[in-house]
Amino acid sequence: MYIAGLEDAEYKEEKLGFWNDVYGFTMSTIHDVAIKEPLVDTVNGDVVVSDPYMFKEIDIYTVKKEDLAFEVPFAIKAHRDDYVHAFICWFDTTFTSCHKHITLSTSPHSKYTHWKQTIFYFPDTLPVKKGDTITGSLSCKPNSRNPRDLDVEIEYSLESAAGSFKDKCSYTMC
Repeated sequence: MYIAGLEDAEYKEEKLGFWNDVYGFTMSTIHDVAIKEPLVDTVNGDVVVSDPYMFKEIDIYTVKKEDLAFEVPFAIKAHRDDYVHAFICWFDTTFTSCHKHITLSTSPHSKYTHWKQTIFYFPDTLPVKKGDTITGSLSCKPNSRNPRDLDVEIEYSLESAAGSFKDKCSYTMC
């Protein structure tokens, strides 16, 4: 599984900013709930502004149920000057029990699959310069009320010429 930084101002405004003025009504409390639910959608690879970081590898032959709850560190490096509005995650699956290895990628840089990608918006916008590194940790575990849902926490920080940024965001994937 991979994580990267995403420039997504237009779509974030369309999906989340919408709640600040719904036909003249302020519904910002819904915005606060909506930002905690990751968005599963297709992303164009052009808006990925960092190198991907593989944060978790799972061997489906040996994985145990308890391996699916985890906390892992990450460090992603910006490959251009831009803004980061969200983290994007995806997975690749490599089939190795055949004479020729075959990889299925759900990366935004690969051909479309119905698995798409998962976007985790955060409240701030992070200005990044090429070479800046966003560090943090991602934890994932089954939701206590519904084990089919996932609770994801992403803690991140960035030290850059534009300032210091640090936050911890909680999400529930239903």
